[in-house]
Amino acid sequence: MSDNAQSGYWQLQSIVGQLRSARDEWRTRNGRSSGEQGGRELPSREAVRQILEQLCGALFPMRLGPVDLREESEDFYVGHTLDAALTSLLAQARLELRYAARHGQVDDANVDATALRLIQEFAAALPAMRVLLDTDVLAAFHGDPAARSVDEVLLCYPGVLAIIHHRLAHHLYRAGLPLLARISSELAHSATGIDIHPGAQIGPSFFIDHGTGVVIGETAIIGERVRIYQAVTLGAKRFPEDECGKLQKGHPRHPIVEDDVVIYAGATILGRITIGKGSTIGGNVWLTRSVPEGSNLTQANLLQHADGAQK
Repeated sequence: MSDNAQSGYWQLQSIVGQLRSARDEWRTRNGRSSGEQGGRELPSREAVRQILEQLCGALFPMRLGPVDLREESEDFYVGHTLDAALTSLLAQARLELRYAARHGQVDDANVDATALRLIQEFAAALPAMRVLLDTDVLAAFHGDPAARSVDEVLLCYPGVLAIIHHRLAHHLYRAGLPLLARISSELAHSATGIDIHPGAQIGPSFFIDHGTGVVIGETAIIGERVRIYQAVTLGAKRFPEDECGKLQKGHPRHPIVEDDVVIYAGATILGRITIGKGSTIGGNVWLTRSVPEGSNLTQANLLQHADGAQK
């Protein structure tokens, strides 16, 4: 049976027409024109995935690079891989900036020059990012008694993959490429189950153990040597609205976690509160108030505190 005969089963002409009508209706209702007759106008998720894979290999060539790489050809591989990754990233940055210019978010006069400058700055920051990531890898190795080597940590730990992606995405976010940054973070989210918004500020020696279900919001600030476990949420408590009832964007609404804090599995910490330096937050604690330095909070002592307050 021919392909044309088989396609008759699906009434494709009618379905294609209805899908076009749905797209046209959405664009008209939201004041959007396609603008894509000449090609794709948005960055590609698949292209970003490949770029991140190349960048991970360039940052850790003997661990995350190709299996047949030898140390004597390490620099050649890093240079070749970075050239390919940065060239591709430049193309994606141009797409994002042109998209933003079409929607009045940036000046469209110097999009290409701006994209080149931003990616040059990103490239120049890679050595410092590698140094920062080394602190995260060591934090994972020293923070988990089950870790037998830093190689195991790099190859196997989802929290390490998530923080590699976050360090890269955070630079893009701060540089003014939030869409590329968000795609990068969501690729890590899909791979690890760890959801870190690229706007979150995270200090050195950060370790997420196990990791599944961790959520870190856009305006969260995390200090040095912080360790968190699976299913921890650093989220917002409320979302202020403007006079039209729309959510206001960009307001600080997530927790500040100071240095040397440990947050155990399932803890939920909400709002612009501060967890003081050296504190320990126990498993499944629900917290919406600031706590001073050196605090040790568990469900039990929170219940005792609540009972005492009622009396």
